[in-house]
Amino acid sequence: MFTGIITGLGHIIDVQDLGPTQSHGKKLTLQAPANYLADVGLGDSIALNGACMTVTSLDLSLDRFCIEISAESLAKTHGLATKRLINLEKALRAQDRLGGHIVSGHVDGVGTVTHFASVGESWELRVMAPPSLGVYLAYKGSITLNGVSLTINSVTDSPKGCEISINLIPHTLQNTSLKELQVGEHINLEIDTVARYVQRMLSAVSVPHHASSS
Repeated sequence: MFTGIITGLGHIIDVQDLGPTQSHGKKLTLQAPANYLADVGLGDSIALNGACMTVTSLDLSLDRFCIEISAESLAKTHGLATKRLINLEKALRAQDRLGGHIVSGHVDGVGTVTHFASVGESWELRVMAPPSLGVYLAYKGSITLNGVSLTINSVTDSPKGCEISINLIPHTLQNTSLKELQVGEHINLEIDTVARYVQRMLSAVSVPHHASSS
């Protein structure tokens, strides 16, 4: 479990195939900030651009770690198989503050950046989400973009999907990889956990309860 509050910026510095076909995944080597891995052990979870991954090896002397990502995860996410700057968040501990919102680290879909421009001291980011996710997106609701917990400022539905607008303050840009986004680029989305369950309860078909007979 995570909060969507990015705790470090890393770099994917090496990508290796785990097998000869597209049904095989990748092994990623990541460079973490200095001392970032001091409290991390093998098997721990770290979210990479919002996708929960398991640490499979560590080199504390170099501040590096490796993860193995399956072909399924590669198909459902974006930006996890190329050398690039990436958002890092270590798994939530019971005593930690919930500074963002409850984030599972499971990417629900991939959106497309439609607008990214400065507005005063901040930046406006618009993202077109797939039509299937539109029902979960609401004004002033929560959304996770590449692992970052953010608040939705507007929602516009269309046949192409659901376009959301986000305001990014300078602090967010300075401390996450969102500053490198370009119009047309894909981005990992995770919907709010509460919205997921509310939609399920509203759409589920009631099954009559029959008392058992003795």
